[in-house]
Amino acid sequence: MNYKRILTVQDISCFGQCSLTVALPILSAAGHETVILPSAVLSTHTAGFNGFTFCDLTDEIPKITKHWISQNIKFDAIYTGYLGSTTQIDYVKEMFKTLGKNDDFLKVVDPAMADNGKLYTGFDNEFVKEMKTLAFTADIILPNITEACLLTDTEYKEKYDESYIDNLINKLFSSGAKLIVLTGVSYDDDTTGVLVAEKSNKQYYRHRKNPKGSHGTGDIYASAFVGAYMRGKTAIDSAKIAADYTLSCIENTVGDDAHSYGVKFEPCLPKYIDMLNK
Repeated sequence: MNYKRILTVQDISCFGQCSLTVALPILSAAGHETVILPSAVLSTHTAGFNGFTFCDLTDEIPKITKHWISQNIKFDAIYTGYLGSTTQIDYVKEMFKTLGKNDDFLKVVDPAMADNGKLYTGFDNEFVKEMKTLAFTADIILPNITEACLLTDTEYKEKYDESYIDNLINKLFSSGAKLIVLTGVSYDDDTTGVLVAEKSNKQYYRHRKNPKGSHGTGDIYASAFVGAYMRGKTAIDSAKIAADYTLSCIENTVGDDAHSYGVKFEPCLPKYIDMLNK
């Protein structure tokens, strides 16, 4: 296995099992050298916690990047998650231009900005507009349906059919997307899945649906996908591994009412590693 160096750019929520606190261990478990660039540091994530602290690290990003360039530090891939401002998006676009090791350099964007038909708190249409300029320069994007709608100016629907999803995928391609991993695609009440699309090839992986919503699972999924893909797995195999791993993390947490802020992903890492080694 080639030893890959991956840079992931997203926030650190010190408590809450999301963003960098899941990306770093999952990518490391996949066998990759994992470098982090925090966009902000929060005491907890913002879902269900009051009075959390927030330290914006926007001004540090160009300083860190400049130092890396001076030391000729390059990456096999850059994977972005939650970015807190349009300025941070602009900085990542510069990283895409300057920090790649070679022609195989991979740019992965999880446009983490919305879910369930709504933008996250603090984001607006200007942020969506800027995110489009980042997402459509990436090699792989991992939006949920709400984010895909925002990226393509499509009306969000809670209930939909395959033609609606096909139209959404085609609009993403028309906007410049190369490889799309559309998450949370559910055609019935009992199952959900992921649709992987590249050029004219579309494949859907369906799995059982756990009714309990859990914070941080999108970050877990994206990190597990990137970890598998950088191991040489195909996009659809990476999507399946990430889906099965994320579901196992959710199911590992069901029944523990005190653990409502995230999922217990750590005990499931051996299962993830086993799937990667098959």
